[in-house]
Amino acid sequence: MKGYWIVRCRYNDQDAFEKYASLTTEVVAKNNGRFLVRGGQQLQMENGDFERTVLVEFPNMEIAKEVYQSKEYQAALKIIESSADRDFVIVEGL
Repeated sequence: MKGYWIVRCRYNDQDAFEKYASLTTEVVAKNNGRFLVRGGQQLQMENGDFERTVLVEFPNMEIAKEVYQSKEYQAALKIIESSADRDFVIVEGL
């Protein structure tokens, strides 16, 4: 079954976000992931006030977890750790 990253976020530093996004794009592509949702218009119906939602699909849950834990992705996270408020989950698809 597919594995998905679901990320809801708010960024306070546009430059840091752009660097993070660039590195993340490379890491996701390198690991056969693909972005299904990457920002865009959203309608907040309940709870939270995140300004951006991202949905990334991976071949399976294990790969989704390994990519998150990879040195490359962890390096990207360091760029935004002090300038972002995020909710990040990895889920298994049907």
